[in-house]
Amino acid sequence: MGLSASKRVQKTLHTSPEFDSACAAAYANCLSLTQHAVPGVKPYQLFSAAEHLHRTLSHSLRLISRWVPHPPDRAQVDRALKTVLSRRAAPEEEITLGEAEFKEFAVEVFTYSVVSSAGREVLKRVPLGAAGIAGFGVVVKPGKEVVAAAIGAYALGVATSIFLGLDS
Repeated sequence: MGLSASKRVQKTLHTSPEFDSACAAAYANCLSLTQHAVPGVKPYQLFSAAEHLHRTLSHSLRLISRWVPHPPDRAQVDRALKTVLSRRAAPEEEITLGEAEFKEFAVEVFTYSVVSSAGREVLKRVPLGAAGIAGFGVVVKPGKEVVAAAIGAYALGVATSIFLGLDS
């Protein structure tokens, strides 16, 4: 299939004009809230910025509306911030994110949200389908190998379906 799920989601977000414009609007909103007192977005603003992005993107980007029903939580926001800061060459005393780093943050937080939601969906669908196939196998009695192959094919189909759905 080529790309990992997170790379696939990152590629979709990086190439989306809706995502670019939502990031620019959220960044501008953060600057206006601080009345341009600082040259970027402070860490304490990131949670509300992620909520703002979610509100905007859930109406315009199918990937977000399908896989991220709720705004990212504080743990996801903190994880994304740490990831973005770990890419810096040297740590700075005062942490502010410029527009490019803010977009990196947004890509990181929504990639994590989409991929974890898709993973939960796989964990929800596969056991239910496998139980149904096993129940059918008990009634029909086709043999253990046939039932195991059917469960394996079903699990692969579900995982592939969800993986391919990460493009939209």
